[in-house]
Amino acid sequence: MKGQIAVLGVGRFGYSLASTLYEMGHDVMAMDINEKRVQAISPHVTHAVEGDATDEAVLRDVGIKDFEIAIVASGSAIEDSVLSTLLLKKLGVRHVIARAINDLHGDILQKIGADQVVFPQRDMGRKVAHGVTLIDVEDYIPLTQRYGVSKLPALPYLVGKRLSEVRFGRKGEHGIAVLLLQRKNEIIINPGEKEIIHHDDTLILAGNDDKLAKLLANAKKKNGS
Repeated sequence: MKGQIAVLGVGRFGYSLASTLYEMGHDVMAMDINEKRVQAISPHVTHAVEGDATDEAVLRDVGIKDFEIAIVASGSAIEDSVLSTLLLKKLGVRHVIARAINDLHGDILQKIGADQVVFPQRDMGRKVAHGVTLIDVEDYIPLTQRYGVSKLPALPYLVGKRLSEVRFGRKGEHGIAVLLLQRKNEIIINPGEKEIIHHDDTLILAGNDDKLAKLLANAKKKNGS
């Protein structure tokens, strides 16, 4: 669903966020006080504005209240992110997401009204740490310390096998649930255990990291890989 989103601060995190949202089809306004950053992001968003996101008059002038979502992407200057968040709520933005650099910063943002607080540096560290052991996984979203959702391509040692043969499924000994199976343009939700893995499939799995690593190691060993 297409939305109107404002991203305030286009450093590395804000740039990636704004450009990705734009690629997803959203109307994105990016704002930064740095002219070079604004010029760099301009081709990759709907509208880029040079301005101070801690200035209430500037936020009013760009019509910030008309945006469904505003994201405070700058985080290094805590006082600036706090002030921007306060102003966004004051001006009536429906949903405000703010970036925090530590737990104290996050607590402050929540207490002043941020609807959602994100910790990109901490979350990326966790994601990379999980990827060290799950080397065959393309992408990973940690849910708890040792449990997450992962994206697994149809590796050669999986192709041609039924999900039950690989021991995928909540009833399998490893308890790894297959949430989705993507096959070209088709999405199979909660596929049955008799489903055969094709060479171009992508599996979305949920389960314990250690058990998933063990399951994949066993499957590879049985296939002689």
